[in-house]
Amino acid sequence: MAELGEEEQLEQPQITEENEGSSVPPDTEILIPNTSQRNSLYTRKCQRLQQFFSSKKLNTTTKSLHTKRKPKVVHRKKSAYLSALEDGPSTSQAFDSLMSNGAVDESSEISDSDQSNEKMSTMGDNINKKMQDNIRRKRDTSECQSLDYDANENDLHQEEIERMYFRRGFRSLELQRWIICMLIGISTGLTAVVINLCIIQISDYKKQVISSYIRKCTRDKCLYQPMLIWMAFNVVFVFFAAVLTCYVAPVAAGSGIPQIKLFLNGVKVPGVVRVSAYFTKVVGVIATVCAGLASGKEGPMVHAAAVLAAGISQGRSLTFGCVSRFFEYFRNDREKRDFVCAGAAAGVSAAFGAPVGGVLFSLEEAASFWNQKLTWRNFFCSVLSSYTLNFLMSVYNGHSGELAHPGLINFGQFKGSYEGFELVIFLVMGFLGGIFGAAFVSINYHITVHRMKYVTTSFLHITEAVIVAAVCGAIGYLAMYLSNDCKPLGIDPDATLQFHCRDGEYNTMAVLFFTTPEEGVRSVFHDPLGSLLPMTIVGFVVPYFILACWTYGLKVPTGLFVPALLIGACWGRLIGIALNSLFPDALWSQDLSKYALIGAAAQIGGTVRMTISLAVILIEATGTITYSLPLMGVLLVAKWVGDMFNAGIYDTHIHLMNIPLLETDPKPQSKIIQIRDVMSFPPVCLKRRTTLSDICSILSSESQIHNAFPIIDDDGKFRGMISLYEIVLLIQRKIFVENKATQDTLKLKDFLDTYPRYEPLLSNLNIQDEDMEMHLDLSSCINPTPYTVYEKATLSKVYLLFRSLGLRHLAVLDDEHMVVGVVTRSNLWKYGKVHHGFDN
Repeated sequence: MAELGEEEQLEQPQITEENEGSSVPPDTEILIPNTSQRNSLYTRKCQRLQQFFSSKKLNTTTKSLHTKRKPKVVHRKKSAYLSALEDGPSTSQAFDSLMSNGAVDESSEISDSDQSNEKMSTMGDNINKKMQDNIRRKRDTSECQSLDYDANENDLHQEEIERMYFRRGFRSLELQRWIICMLIGISTGLTAVVINLCIIQISDYKKQVISSYIRKCTRDKCLYQPMLIWMAFNVVFVFFAAVLTCYVAPVAAGSGIPQIKLFLNGVKVPGVVRVSAYFTKVVGVIATVCAGLASGKEGPMVHAAAVLAAGISQGRSLTFGCVSRFFEYFRNDREKRDFVCAGAAAGVSAAFGAPVGGVLFSLEEAASFWNQKLTWRNFFCSVLSSYTLNFLMSVYNGHSGELAHPGLINFGQFKGSYEGFELVIFLVMGFLGGIFGAAFVSINYHITVHRMKYVTTSFLHITEAVIVAAVCGAIGYLAMYLSNDCKPLGIDPDATLQFHCRDGEYNTMAVLFFTTPEEGVRSVFHDPLGSLLPMTIVGFVVPYFILACWTYGLKVPTGLFVPALLIGACWGRLIGIALNSLFPDALWSQDLSKYALIGAAAQIGGTVRMTISLAVILIEATGTITYSLPLMGVLLVAKWVGDMFNAGIYDTHIHLMNIPLLETDPKPQSKIIQIRDVMSFPPVCLKRRTTLSDICSILSSESQIHNAFPIIDDDGKFRGMISLYEIVLLIQRKIFVENKATQDTLKLKDFLDTYPRYEPLLSNLNIQDEDMEMHLDLSSCINPTPYTVYEKATLSKVYLLFRSLGLRHLAVLDDEHMVVGVVTRSNLWKYGKVHHGFDN
């Protein structure tokens, strides 16, 4: 993707780097020192510390420092440094921040005992506040965080598993998973019904008002009035959606599929599964579709369903303060991922009436981990979603027993067939679909880059959305006004607008511009030969293509599937008309619906670069398997051709977000790179029992705080991993070795109740001065069996471990089982992007 380099000049959102150790500039070659170089670095560090203490003219020996009953502030810090010299470079790295942060003032002199105690009290308050601010910065909700899908096997989790085993609780958990999937499917279907009915009612009212004004002003020669009314409708709806998106849930902009793809890949986009995102997505997509933008409601259904899945599976809502005891065991990243995956499948199923296609979509496009049980649960969820929508829409239409509305979009019935030689024509259409899809992605990419560079405030985002809405209304009205293509009423049941046509006729341009995109797709698919003139189709598809490129990326909820299908159906129908004009007497050229269908598949395949799942979705949506072979062939050709020019639209927008998505396979160059060239070095390590002052020093340093820390023993051997979240809870609960006999026992429920937010812990984090010398007991929260690799492992192997297991941190060990570094998702993504051009 040679063209994806322009956004490097833009200001990108910062990605939280969980455990980078010493940060390395992106344009610098990463060099890992060997053992002799490490010893040299360590020796120079010791010499620097000794020079520092000698410059203070401190003649007190180490022994006297440890034997003083009331050590002074400077003495205590010197003792910390000297103990760091004994513990080795991994631990001493944690105390470098004391000098850089001004904890030790070189110009200060040793104070007397009273002044020392006062300074100690002040220092305790400062460290307490600074540590809380530093943790909040590290867990800032405006930044992306990695998710940890690895199973934690610390003592607390193992005790809970043993308790459930003897109580036979695993069967209950499996039953609860099926119940959650049932609730997700039903709630997704209900959401789709609400969206569909609201769009139908509002669109019908809008058409009635504008049609009455057009009929009136055609006689009174005031046709500018209905155009202004149409533009006003569009502007009001889009303004409401844009304000809601900008100020309530900015993450709800767009289709939401890139964000859900990131979540399932292991990246938590801020607010992506919050209740505010669900509300904004549902209300916003109703407003944007009713406003006549070049967007659909199918894509946002995936995001809305994923939010429902995340909320239902947790059994509570922190936004509304509703907390229950249901589904407590599923309050972790691993279980939430599986249910969000089921929600994505249910969203596709409700959108297209394709349960199997929904499961395949979550497998091909979204998830990076899969198993057989997940397949069955997702299929169960997808079926319930589709049939809930189907049943309720059938009841709404007065035919409760027909079940003829399986999805939000209905392609209608395709009853024709094709000749064998037409497969060549279809493959050529697939080639054109790849070209047009790549062109769509390229145009949208440059528009998005320009938008990121210049449209930077909420006011400008709202203004742009309003301008697009007004332009869509003006272009649609002018196209109908200038069109002279009239056909008798009844050819298209959805077309009734007369405009300049004679009585008993309708304006064919209104079939495309004055209806919802779903109705337009159905008309292009099934309107008989001669109902739409080629100039009418060209007059629609060219401006609509440009408007769709402009619309996708606005700060409003928009979908991409249906606009791409409509564009492809239009130029596919044009190819069918051209073939009919060349072979007017041939039977195979009389059916234009198959060319419209193949064109729609080629366009959407060349835009999003999906293959298997999209083929099954289209087969289920059309209700026939007749076109399965040409659909699969066309989608493959469209993907291959499109990939020659750029990435798919979703991957392109993920790239523009500058978020570390791990693709399916590592690049070939990764097989010749060792992980020690990529890892963060040196690591910040802790011991099982560490003084609170040492931990506070680490957590108060912006360069030392990370989201996980390796645990080592007295010999420096690796013994496990502990997360920042667990350390903060231990500090908040004051799990000290000295108070072990009197303090309450820590339970797994204490972690589940605070998942996934830190603020309740930080608000109650109160560290007293007398606590600073206490030893924090980390034993119960240490994961003793995390995944590890040796420093000579290849980047390719580590990449596959991260991608398939959903890891967040990976400790790198040497031959002596000592920690030499830590690998995170940011290391893999950043190293590949900067040093070896993996994105090219």
